[in-house]
Amino acid sequence: MSDTTTIAKTSRPNVILILADDMGFADLGCTGSEIRTPNIDALAQGGVMLSAMYNCARCCPTRASLLTGLYPHNAGVGHMGANLGAPAYQGFLRNDSATIAEHLRASGYATLMSGKWHVAGDFEARNVDSWRVGDVEHPTPRQRGFDRFYGIMDGATHFFSPHYMLEDDSRVETVPDDFYFTDAITDKAIGMIEGAVADEKPFFLYLAHTAPHWPLHAHPEDIARYDGVYSKGWDHTRTARHETMNGNGVFQRNWDISPRDSSVHGWAQEGNKDWEASKMATYAAMVDCMDQSIGTLIAALKRLGQFENTMIMFLSDNGGCAEFMAEDGWAKFYPDQTHDGKQITMGNVTGLRPGGARSFQSYDKPWANVSNAPFRLYKHYVHEGGISTPLVVHWPDGFEARTTAHAPCHVVDVLPTILEVTGAPYQTEVGGHEIQPLQGESLLKLFQGEDWQREQPIFWEHEGNAAIRLGQFKLVRLHDQPWELYDIEADRTELYDLAGCNLTLERDLIRQYQTWGKRVGVMNWNEALPKLLQAWKMQTPDG
Repeated sequence: MSDTTTIAKTSRPNVILILADDMGFADLGCTGSEIRTPNIDALAQGGVMLSAMYNCARCCPTRASLLTGLYPHNAGVGHMGANLGAPAYQGFLRNDSATIAEHLRASGYATLMSGKWHVAGDFEARNVDSWRVGDVEHPTPRQRGFDRFYGIMDGATHFFSPHYMLEDDSRVETVPDDFYFTDAITDKAIGMIEGAVADEKPFFLYLAHTAPHWPLHAHPEDIARYDGVYSKGWDHTRTARHETMNGNGVFQRNWDISPRDSSVHGWAQEGNKDWEASKMATYAAMVDCMDQSIGTLIAALKRLGQFENTMIMFLSDNGGCAEFMAEDGWAKFYPDQTHDGKQITMGNVTGLRPGGARSFQSYDKPWANVSNAPFRLYKHYVHEGGISTPLVVHWPDGFEARTTAHAPCHVVDVLPTILEVTGAPYQTEVGGHEIQPLQGESLLKLFQGEDWQREQPIFWEHEGNAAIRLGQFKLVRLHDQPWELYDIEADRTELYDLAGCNLTLERDLIRQYQTWGKRVGVMNWNEALPKLLQAWKMQTPDG
């Protein structure tokens, strides 16, 4: 298609849903970061940013909820990909849920996906020959409403040398020498959009990045841009981000920053400063490259005459990731050779510079604490650091640019929003299966600047970490620890536990949480964990 070709604007808007992976609240320029994200920042400036957008604390549950408009347990992904023997924890999308793509395709939309799926059961990355892609427990995007798909089925991959990829229904057997996942999925997405525009069909694109999820891989020129930026360390960077976000009025009030995590030592005590700074520089380069790719996508929309009538939504699936990449931990599940036979040094080996194809590292807890500023904790947890990342929305034909909105929202609200924007009806039956009623609420009025407040509480459960937010109050607990109570409007960084101060409120919130948990099928995590460990044991190469 010629670069100058344009198609007359359709009356129905296009929708692009962009999901980052393991990116914390403070990792964007528009939320206080030193990382260059001019394209995302421009979307926020020309649209709206939601400062209290919540996710489900982990990759799989968030993606399941985002795609179906249901809480993750109702979608079948209450934990991750392992099947724990209950409908709420089967590890793949339930047949009584329907994806955004299934709803929109029934309404005449081209449905396109590029990137990370990760709502289709467990896959052992070192044993791809045993994968059962497309069976009942491992549905592909094409089996759940998407016309086109390019990307990965599982949760993470080597950015330069992916272990398993699909294009539509066929495995991608080879990748070029200059392959980089972030660039590749964007290029494929643009090609899909060009096809939809040529067919004069409105389109829905789900662009699901793996950046900046580990492993730390980035282009050398992008890493070089951050050489020396983090030499003052995590304490300095975290404080600087907090001061910037306060100065820019990111939140409705300037809360105190939570203390540095108690298990993290101060930068002054760090003995490998250059190596630690290089990890964060690589992470920043991954975010930077993702933003560049979004800029490329926006340029393509403008070239095709589709930018003004496309609603673009950008968010992250959970907060920054504190997982340590040990050779005998997460890294052992991934191949230790590239596709061309080069040996990969697996794990966070002190002094080994990250970024290249022969490394496989994470940026670890101290820098995740920076990503999640000013909040507490990380991915996995349902304190604010694990579940809070902004939502940026831009749609010139749909609403004018407005100031940041602060009403609490949840990823379960994304599907009903898209349905209202597109005018597509909610399908009550798909493939002969009755579909559960929607659990989210449309955010369109909030985008348009109207006085909007969510009517229902927001609930969380992941690995026994649990919470409910109702209005200004949040009840939250770590696994089997006592409940904590916070006034989130006065203290969103969760520094002042009000437990015991209002027993009537606490009892009511606990009752509502327990009622919800029983309704959606929340398991006692002490009972669920042995099932999970057994499932993992069965899928490892040595049995």
